[in-house]
Amino acid sequence: MDSSLAASAPMASDTAALRRLYLLRFAFAAVWAAVLLASAHTLGPLSATLLVVYPAFDVACAVVDARSAKAKHGPVRGLYANIALSTLTVAGLVAAATSGIPAVLRVWGAWAITAGLVQLIVGVLRRGMAGQWPMIASGAISTLAGASFVAQAGKSSASLSSLAGYAFLGGVFFLISALRLGQADKASRLAP
Repeated sequence: MDSSLAASAPMASDTAALRRLYLLRFAFAAVWAAVLLASAHTLGPLSATLLVVYPAFDVACAVVDARSAKAKHGPVRGLYANIALSTLTVAGLVAAATSGIPAVLRVWGAWAITAGLVQLIVGVLRRGMAGQWPMIASGAISTLAGASFVAQAGKSSASLSSLAGYAFLGGVFFLISALRLGQADKASRLAP
């Protein structure tokens, strides 16, 4: 691994922006999951749009995170990899949405596997910062969930509802991380 990947973790006082970003990601995931779940039985215009919007939102969040990490001399290469993966996923989902739910599950599964690995690596590189263990766990779970989406694509009962659960669970991990970052910031302000 390139030594620039292992740049020093941001100080506790630098976590406010990351905490806000994680809270935004939780709120977005919760709303997105609820709307997708309501339309998950078919692959119509609403669900297709939601499927494309989710990785596009991930791109935007990764760009914000990368800019903040770069300014603080934190790890950014994994975030750049995430931007590339999520951008490719947007294009893949646009194409897959015209082919049906199994194609969508395969693209989403490939994304969940690769993005999960990237999230795991970024979390490990930031492990000195509060709130990263939930990100590490989320990355590992994402990788496993991605494999299950690919497997589900081969079944006659393939559905988008599992993607809603996946997104919501990922949002919960962002919420837990945001809360841990907030606790760490509060503790650092109280320390002499």
